[in-house]
Amino acid sequence: MRASPAPGGHSDPGRHSPAAADAPVPPQGPPAPGDESRTGRAGGRARAGRWALRVLLVLLVPLLIAETALRVNYTGDPKAGTYSRSRDALWLGHAWVDGRRTDADVTALAARLADTGIRDLYVHAGPLEHNGTLPKSAYPKARWLITAVHRKLPGVRVQAWLGDELAPEKPDAMHLERKATRDAVVASARQVVGAGFDGVHFDLEPLHSGDRNYLALLDALRPATPLLSIAAHQIDPLPAFHSFWGTVTGHPKWWSQEYFGQVARRVDQIAVMSYDTMQPLQSLYGGYVAQQTSLALEVTPRSTDLLMGLPFYHENRFGHWAHAETVPAAVRGVRLGLSRTDPDRANFGVALYVDFAATEADWTSYRKDWVRTS
Repeated sequence: MRASPAPGGHSDPGRHSPAAADAPVPPQGPPAPGDESRTGRAGGRARAGRWALRVLLVLLVPLLIAETALRVNYTGDPKAGTYSRSRDALWLGHAWVDGRRTDADVTALAARLADTGIRDLYVHAGPLEHNGTLPKSAYPKARWLITAVHRKLPGVRVQAWLGDELAPEKPDAMHLERKATRDAVVASARQVVGAGFDGVHFDLEPLHSGDRNYLALLDALRPATPLLSIAAHQIDPLPAFHSFWGTVTGHPKWWSQEYFGQVARRVDQIAVMSYDTMQPLQSLYGGYVAQQTSLALEVTPRSTDLLMGLPFYHENRFGHWAHAETVPAAVRGVRLGLSRTDPDRANFGVALYVDFAATEADWTSYRKDWVRTS
């Protein structure tokens, strides 16, 4: 290693001269302004490196602890009997109400759903306009579909799936703080119920935890529809994680468990969007779903149907890895969470997202792993 230069970064021309060595050494003053020594620069880099390491550890250690906890959460065996309670649901795309589907498609759907636990169909009949209104032209074949499903799948309920993007996170979007907008959403719910739908399923995103305007909307919707269902955000995997994530990214993806409970008490059915979790491995994703299932069960009234979402799609993008977020991992996670928290919960099921992206392997896993009696 090269010897350190003299303080101040200046060389000593007489350092090897005997005379210079015997001469008195003048006291060293501070370096000239703006003239940092190489030693100072090296020390600064070392301090910066240590701070960077500390910051990295502060971020990584909790993450590693949380991921390890999820992996542990995926271990063990689900209890016997933690299978379908015949309260499952399926999200269906817009093609079912805009004229692209035929009687043959309904017949095929009926055959697909026979002997499964699916009781509800969320049929995309929107989206809502940003002012809360819904053009009737958005669902011209709704009456035909509802009649056909009721005939071929007795007991299966057909719900209008309505949604929109929300302000303030999305600038050009629906403003729930406006009472006129909430009133229009209620009127839209009455409109689709009048068209024959058995209920209304709302998916309004991104919905921030603690939004009181959303709670006011749900209170107003209860008398407008015989069946009120909503798609719910995931629950904080760590205390107040939505606040941390919102500060870092501007998108507080999660709800607090308390807020989830406030929403669940206002609806007949709540379906957790337990996918797009950013988990890179099946074991971590399954452990995450097990945790979400337990957290949701703890605050959902027994009178409310609680459904956990299953990923019937296969995109690869930030937040979702198809190789990790699989139906087998999700179902095992659901069963583990149910087993540990409330294995006898009757009003419980899974919701399959989404029909047009599902593969035969998805349907086979749903039947084999969840729809069975022993």
